[in-house]
Amino acid sequence: MTLRYLFTLFLTLAALNVKGQTAEDDVLFTVDGAPVYASEFLRVYNKNLDLVQDESQKDVDAYLTLFTNYKLKLKEAKSLELDKKPSYLRELSSYKKQLAKNYITDSKVTDALVEEAYDRTLNEVNANHILVKLNENASPQDSLIAFNNISKLRERALKEGFEKVRAEVHNGQTVYGEKLGYFGGFKMVYKFENAAFNTNVGDISQPFRTRFGYHILHVLDKRESRGERTVAHIMVVENKNDSLAENPEVRIQDIYKKLTQGEAFDALAKQFSDDKNSASKGGMLKAFSSGQLRAKEFEDVAFRLKNIGDVSKPFKTDFGWHIVKLHEISPVPSLKTIKLELVEKVKRDSRSKLIDKALTDKLRAKYSISDTPPNLNYFISILNDDYFKKTWKLPSDFAGNQPLVAIGDKKLTYNDFGVYLTNSQRNTSVKEAFKRLVLNKYEAFLNENLIDYQEAHLEEDNEDYANIVEEYRDGLLLFDLMETTIWNASKTDSTGIRNFYDSHKTDYMQEERIDAIVATSPKQKTLKKVSKLLNENMPIDRIKSLVNSNDNVDVIFTSDVMDASHQTLPEKFNFKKGVSKIYKHNDAFVVVKVKEIFPKAQKTFDEAKGAVTSDYQNYKEENWLKALKAKYKIDVNQDVLQAVKTKLNK
Repeated sequence: MTLRYLFTLFLTLAALNVKGQTAEDDVLFTVDGAPVYASEFLRVYNKNLDLVQDESQKDVDAYLTLFTNYKLKLKEAKSLELDKKPSYLRELSSYKKQLAKNYITDSKVTDALVEEAYDRTLNEVNANHILVKLNENASPQDSLIAFNNISKLRERALKEGFEKVRAEVHNGQTVYGEKLGYFGGFKMVYKFENAAFNTNVGDISQPFRTRFGYHILHVLDKRESRGERTVAHIMVVENKNDSLAENPEVRIQDIYKKLTQGEAFDALAKQFSDDKNSASKGGMLKAFSSGQLRAKEFEDVAFRLKNIGDVSKPFKTDFGWHIVKLHEISPVPSLKTIKLELVEKVKRDSRSKLIDKALTDKLRAKYSISDTPPNLNYFISILNDDYFKKTWKLPSDFAGNQPLVAIGDKKLTYNDFGVYLTNSQRNTSVKEAFKRLVLNKYEAFLNENLIDYQEAHLEEDNEDYANIVEEYRDGLLLFDLMETTIWNASKTDSTGIRNFYDSHKTDYMQEERIDAIVATSPKQKTLKKVSKLLNENMPIDRIKSLVNSNDNVDVIFTSDVMDASHQTLPEKFNFKKGVSKIYKHNDAFVVVKVKEIFPKAQKTFDEAKGAVTSDYQNYKEENWLKALKAKYKIDVNQDVLQAVKTKLNK
């Protein structure tokens, strides 16, 4: 399910677990005469109770208002026939197909692959390889040539040494000899991963084929996984748009000197790190493992730190300059902890073909499909070389009505397979014997239809699947309604948005700001000197030269236009021109020189447009709901509502 639909489902509390009501159910309310049962409301309320953070929504009356609004919107969506839109039907069909994979997969095979994958997250292999490139759909003749070539290279490697042969044969075109370094599970295609983990250290594997061609690999080492690291960092980025900004390398070196002088890492991160997400937390980052970060340099530095509390020297990545402090070393989590994550990885990986085969084998048994294919000689006889040119057509006298195979109550005919053959010729690029081609196409055709048939009947077979589909069906419908009626309309209604801004200007104000210089130091005595120099209007560069040196950085200066929330300013700082008193802030001392005060001011329409558009959408939705309540009458059975409240209060 995509994020936008999850968002809509949460906002509208559309997690409806509603499958069939009984005549004995009490009707809580009606929408234009259509009943909504107390049992449904109770299920929805209880199911969403833990998700609701606003205490007011836990009040039954307030929740009932949300629920009736939801039902009103669904009523309107169906009245507008949005549930018949082709785009809606396509999206729903796509989701059902995706969801069905979780319900028809062979769990035993999946579990075995997950356990294998987990074992490979606990370990890493260091290997080099030689690849003889080969097209995935190469002819048998070309495949044999490539296999013979890789076999000869293996014989040479056994005699002359793998590294010597690897370096000699690499040409970057037809043959590749590469050093791969350490890798674990899911870092390589599954066949390559298997060969690496199943080959002993020091050995050269037997030739094996992947979609890239034929390989041999040499396993140099195996080790336990490095697990996860939790670090804090201080980052300084280069402001390319500000020619007056301080050189980031100079700034990070100044910060590093303060660290070596004994100042606290977290305090310096709060004061000076340009990573706003982590600065307020003392630079702390979420834990990460090998290969998880986009900055390999950052990862390498973090994993080289050996002891808790170790701090790196400044280093550069594509994101800026960093200093890293090691906070925690964590081993690979237990299988129970990461099993769901591994299941998803297995399903996306090439090893999923093993799961697919297990599934189709199970479905063949379920629907009593013979292992022996039907007589396909007729199809072999009507094929010709046009098939490989992608211009083949069914003959005019094609015997399409003949039965081919049955899956449950679905009868597949010659015509079904004939259409499949015609459509799939565009995916056939390698010429092969017609008998082999037809047999492979039939197997793929049968497997597709087995899965399609199971999916089509899954709502009948699996109540849990049916309930989730119902939730998504309504959530998707409601999203389309809101997008059509409110969101898109609001964005394009430029006149309405402008009028809304003009009538609510006082809601869109620019907060008071200052143009200031902030001096930060762990030493109050030093800042007294800085304060005096600032009062004398001495240039910042001159002050820095007096209070800092190449070996000792006592004060760091920050110049900017700031509002009251700026990280360098003390809480409740009084905006007043001139040099402030010295404040204790973020485990250090600061003094502020306010050069200019920009008073609270009205935001222009362009400055406030994003917030205005959002508020205007809410305004339109409120009025729209009033219109829906007038259009579709809601009658609440107060006696039943009271009974519901009594039940919930027990």
